[in-house]
Amino acid sequence: MSEGEPASDQWYTISVNMHRFYSGKIEVLPKVPVRGMKDFAVWYSPGVAAVSKLISKDPDLSFELTSRWNTIAVVSDGTRVLGLGKVGPEAAYPVMEGKALLFKYLGGVDAVPIVHRASDVAKFVELLQLIEPSFGGINLEDIEKPKCFTILDEARSKLSIPVWHDDQQGTATVELAGLTNALKVVGKRLQDVRIVIFGAGAANTAFYRLLKAVGVKTSHIVVVDKYGILHPEMKDIDKLMFTDPYQYRMAIETGGGGLPSDAPVSKAFEGADVVVAASAPGPGTIRPEWVSRMNKDAIVFALANPVPEIWPSEAKKAGARIVATGRSDFPNQVNNSLVFPAVFRGVLDVRAKTITDTMAVAAAYELARFAEENGGISESRILPTMEEWEVYPRVAAAIAVKAVEEGVARRTTPYREELERAREIIGTVRQKIDALIDRGLISMPM
Repeated sequence: MSEGEPASDQWYTISVNMHRFYSGKIEVLPKVPVRGMKDFAVWYSPGVAAVSKLISKDPDLSFELTSRWNTIAVVSDGTRVLGLGKVGPEAAYPVMEGKALLFKYLGGVDAVPIVHRASDVAKFVELLQLIEPSFGGINLEDIEKPKCFTILDEARSKLSIPVWHDDQQGTATVELAGLTNALKVVGKRLQDVRIVIFGAGAANTAFYRLLKAVGVKTSHIVVVDKYGILHPEMKDIDKLMFTDPYQYRMAIETGGGGLPSDAPVSKAFEGADVVVAASAPGPGTIRPEWVSRMNKDAIVFALANPVPEIWPSEAKKAGARIVATGRSDFPNQVNNSLVFPAVFRGVLDVRAKTITDTMAVAAAYELARFAEENGGISESRILPTMEEWEVYPRVAAAIAVKAVEEGVARRTTPYREELERAREIIGTVRQKIDALIDRGLISMPM
């Protein structure tokens, strides 16, 4: 699909037909040999009773003696699915199933889709607590804001397994990775640049938190949402404290980037070095004349899908040197699929209890480093692509080691050991899938 064309219905038609042909995308297969009835005495009754007795004395043995060590739940209430909005849990299921497919193929992680009707924050968190014994981690997905922030914060504090909201942390991590390399290309330092965060939704709220984690001064940041610049003196600031405390905190901490409370959005772009947009689809959400007011060698991330806030050609014409989008048909795709399979590979392998912001930063820097060391970085390449599968073991090893350093891992591992372990697990999955296709056990539609 070329730039400026309307979205084609072709992929939608193919996808519906393929989903109908396969009746879904994932299934459960045994991983142990079953050659006869005697095997069931080992894997089930009576032999399994001994396993249960051991785990009852030490629940952490469930990470060694069962598939829990490599199994996560992909959980959604269907209140904000892709760009479709509140479509409900049943309609969210194929998306969660697709996420499970990516987890397995890219990270070697077994992921179980769970959609539910417990949309109330307290009930949602309670559900996560109730299912915790079955899983080594939880991936939250497609939850409306601002409750997605509260659910993540409460679940992280109440569960002793990693809880991750990919719309927040996954996108923020890959944003930080891409920005790290983009700044290298243009010869600027993260601590020196002025940053416009355009859109204060799930991804950019988490991105703001990561910027603080790496030491960026909040006075160097201006946050723009649909109502304008977030500012301590903005209209209804007291109301915002209750309706969206996360946006309220950004307004207070950034001070509106030093701009007047009534400044137009265009003012935020004046003298800015970086714009990271994750807001409403364009084109026209970000205007070319705003980009033209940015500093030399400007960086513009326009990440809305299916249409970015500004077309890359328009941003370039207006003076941007590096442009990234969320789409694969333009250079510099900022894709959270580069992050979440590897993050969970790493935390599962060390039996981590949580995922901290500094662990996400470690993943971002390893992702950036991989791109630089494998093919190099340039104006049109600031991140690797999903086809470069060796990136996943690298990021897994980085986050695993960081978990150990921070004391949130149940087992220790050096970087090299985890790198080899992750390579073997992910590589084996790919070999199994290829073998099933070659043998005709995964059938191809005629």
